[in-house]
Amino acid sequence: MLSHLPENFTAVVIGANGGIGNAIIKRLLADTHVGNVVAVSRSPLASQDPSFQDASVEVANVDITTQSGREALCQQLNGRPVHLLFNAIGTLHDVARNIQPEKRLEQLDETSFAHVMHVNAATPALLIAALKSSLQGKHPAIIASLSARVGSIGDNGHGGWYSYRASKAAHNMLMKTLSIELTRLNKQSIVLCLHPGTTDTALSKPFQASVPNEKLFTPDFVAEQLLEVMSKRTPEDTGSFWDWAGKPIEW
Repeated sequence: MLSHLPENFTAVVIGANGGIGNAIIKRLLADTHVGNVVAVSRSPLASQDPSFQDASVEVANVDITTQSGREALCQQLNGRPVHLLFNAIGTLHDVARNIQPEKRLEQLDETSFAHVMHVNAATPALLIAALKSSLQGKHPAIIASLSARVGSIGDNGHGGWYSYRASKAAHNMLMKTLSIELTRLNKQSIVLCLHPGTTDTALSKPFQASVPNEKLFTPDFVAEQLLEVMSKRTPEDTGSFWDWAGKPIEW
């Protein structure tokens, strides 16, 4: 797994308390190729989860949607090389903020739109900017950030979900753009946008009723698939968009 990366590599997983982030950590810990996993979450990690008791897991309780949280993570890493940066955070709905995917244009709300754009698009790019000193250099580095097929402009045949679609399209453009800069700073860097499919997590829970059972994936299955997709990529693939099955997605 992830043969592009060196022995005892360091992985940073953002969203460690979420379904996909947690599953990625468990998969990484099962691989002797991995040296250290930094599990990042804004909320305290579940103490009963044995994954976080592993000696190779380093916990960072920070909110990376804030500048102070990103700075705290940067200070904790202290410039050490990061070989895998996996971002699993995102927002689609938020009861507390009264945010739901829009079905019609008149449901667009300025405050909700700004929040979704900040979490889904701006935050991943700002995170990578904050950690640039750990990503540049001569060491192999994979930077993977969860996107969504609905962020594909070419694939949009149904409409709706204005804020979420726009945020993921913006996310993809930011990842593509920063991949070009990172190539200049680290020729072994690989920046990827990844579509996990509909996964049985809190993000998709309100929208699962219409999803066929065979298309609703477990977090463990998704983690396995995405790690396989990442394993097959090379620096020539940097700045590209892939689904869980290893098929490229149009922008």
